[in-house]
Amino acid sequence: MKKHILDLILTRVACLHERYVLLQATDPAAPLPEMMPGQFAQIRVDGNKDTFLRRPISIHNVDRRSNEVWFLVQIVGEGTRALSRLQAGDKFNVILPLGNGFTLPASSDEKVLLVGGGVGVAPLLYMGARMRELGVEPTFLLGARSQSDLLQQKAFRALGRVFFTTEDGTAGERGFVTQHSLLQNERFSRICVCGPKPMMIAVARYAKSVSTPCEVSLENMMACGLGACLCCVEDTVEGNVCVCTEGPVFNINQLKWQI
Repeated sequence: MKKHILDLILTRVACLHERYVLLQATDPAAPLPEMMPGQFAQIRVDGNKDTFLRRPISIHNVDRRSNEVWFLVQIVGEGTRALSRLQAGDKFNVILPLGNGFTLPASSDEKVLLVGGGVGVAPLLYMGARMRELGVEPTFLLGARSQSDLLQQKAFRALGRVFFTTEDGTAGERGFVTQHSLLQNERFSRICVCGPKPMMIAVARYAKSVSTPCEVSLENMMACGLGACLCCVEDTVEGNVCVCTEGPVFNINQLKWQI
């Protein structure tokens, strides 16, 4: 898929949580390029000598009606903090779409479970939106530490069934996503996962135990996003590969995880 370097204009900046901000942006010059769920963008951070590297941010959603792309940004360092300070009307530069995304349903009969934790919920919203376009209702299973950490609940509910787990029991079922009763009561034709690595390994282990195909979106540290710097290398059954170009989405059978 062709990569594009674009100057986007922010249409909206929403603080969702003390650690998360939603950026909605448009290209005023042309329709946005085709993007797949699970792909990401490299966003340039201007105005700071310590942020010369672009930041990799998942594509959260693409709204063709408004010609907008959304980015869910977790504030973890100086670069993402600078992005969180942007305002509507500001311009910022991106390279997109990068990497390979999730496999879309081939049939309306597929029953797909989308599992996310923390900022890992980001690519799942767009995956759910594309599934609905194909006539498939997604099922979301989203985990967080507490109710206040659950993001974009209304947006997810608009697309399909949504189930929650929280570690403190303040929303949904208490515990981790792999402990939710949904996994004991229903079976799915495929599972797509993004979130902290221990969570993804746990879900991959469950998927393997019930013989369900599973794709995971890795969050390895990335610098260039183009496969040149080798920061994001992952050891797979086919040898070392760059997550930014060969992933970030992998079938769990490609990975050397002990599951």
